[in-house]
Amino acid sequence: MRTFAGTNRNFQPLMADSALKHTTTVSLFWSFVDKFGQQIVNLATGIILMRILDPAEYGLIGALTIFIAFSGILIDSGFTRALLNRKNISPAEYSTVFYFNVGLALLLYMILFATAPLLATMFHEPMITPVSRLLFLSLLLNAAGIIQQTLLIRRADFRGMTKVNITALFIAGVTAIAMALNGFGVWSLVVQTLVYAFFRSLFLWIYSKWIPVKVFSIKLLQSFAGLSSKLLLTSLIGAVFNNIYPAIIAFFYPNAMKQVGYYSQANKYQEIPFGILSNTYRQVSMLILPEINEQTERLKRVVSKMTKSLAFISFPVGFLMILIAEPGFQFLFKDKWLPAVPYFQMLCLAGIVSPFTFVLNELFIAREKANYFLGVEIVRRIILLLLIAFLFRYGIMGLAASWVIYTWITLVISLILSRKLILYSPAEFIKDAFPYALLAFLSATIGYFLTLGIIDNRLFLLVNMIGVSLIYLLLCSLLKLEMTREIGQWLSAKKKSYEKNNR
Repeated sequence: MRTFAGTNRNFQPLMADSALKHTTTVSLFWSFVDKFGQQIVNLATGIILMRILDPAEYGLIGALTIFIAFSGILIDSGFTRALLNRKNISPAEYSTVFYFNVGLALLLYMILFATAPLLATMFHEPMITPVSRLLFLSLLLNAAGIIQQTLLIRRADFRGMTKVNITALFIAGVTAIAMALNGFGVWSLVVQTLVYAFFRSLFLWIYSKWIPVKVFSIKLLQSFAGLSSKLLLTSLIGAVFNNIYPAIIAFFYPNAMKQVGYYSQANKYQEIPFGILSNTYRQVSMLILPEINEQTERLKRVVSKMTKSLAFISFPVGFLMILIAEPGFQFLFKDKWLPAVPYFQMLCLAGIVSPFTFVLNELFIAREKANYFLGVEIVRRIILLLLIAFLFRYGIMGLAASWVIYTWITLVISLILSRKLILYSPAEFIKDAFPYALLAFLSATIGYFLTLGIIDNRLFLLVNMIGVSLIYLLLCSLLKLEMTREIGQWLSAKKKSYEKNNR
């Protein structure tokens, strides 16, 4: 939603407060529905598949995630993110980026296909060769829908994205379950990935109604290079290090594929709620922050508001997940997955603050401070390497602890830079977030002591989920924290509107 006045090319259009608030609200709602719906489908599918399949079969997929993530980022090349940051995009620019993405995807697939036997040797697992050669086809399928996805985001059509994503995910989940029940093992996971990528790209083509024109221009690609090159390098570094742990486990530890399965699934399920929050706020930040990128005080207010709303949700969810982890895994996935619980609980301490870093990263991009973005990435990854080197001797739990420490250090670095950009300091972050963190921890502690005597897993889960939530909301209300006041005002306004319409 952009409004332009006059013909001055240097004119920077800005949303009115009411328009910005409306766009933010609608975008947040549909982006949340999209991410929440995806995770619900993923959770339902995962529960069934994990009860059928062996952890080692998940390990085969987990060991390859670093290559899929790295290649996916390289295919995107930072151009689509640069497209979102630019005010006006021509059909030729969209088409040029599209052809580049697809061509690079084809080249990368051929390289990965040829090196598959090397991967099998590296991970001491012959099945890696056929599994990887089929799984890597998802790179081609995903590349075909990148521009269509970008168009929907630019239109703020998160409702359309929701339909596309959830429908494709549902089809893929049903296919995978049917294959697993018929004894296909790891191939059910491979086909799940491919079916999702195929139908998602197909639906994006149908829904967006965009078709590339017959134009490819190196000059147009170069026009994006300033921002996209730094974003690309940043994203590539992130893709490697965010997915490096399963590869390290597969290469160095005994009984590798089972351990990769435990770690990768623990990480996957702790990321569900935090991924919903991160991706929801990230997509909305992509849309909103560039619109107000020259208004420092307004940016600071928006970031502060996002911090409070994230803290209101992230901290209670994180502490509750740690509390109910063991009975939750036992109830949902059976006893064979209990070795994943300690990894899950440790990683929750990282996930609980990760959404804040996503928002701050979008702030750097909105201000077109790609050098900040890249600089933070390089510094934090050096820190991560040092932490891995130091804690590697303590086994997989040591690796998980290194990720937690790294995530918190990353947040501190991002806050120091945000203070320089918009005067939003670490102290202001603590003021915004700490009350919610403290009350969430207190609520989970009360829940722990109240349910010590409960043996039945279902009852334990039910009492804690309801009890901790109610205690937390009560404490927030008693202290009159901002987010509960706003929720109360919103409910009151809805009630008045309903009564008015029904008179």
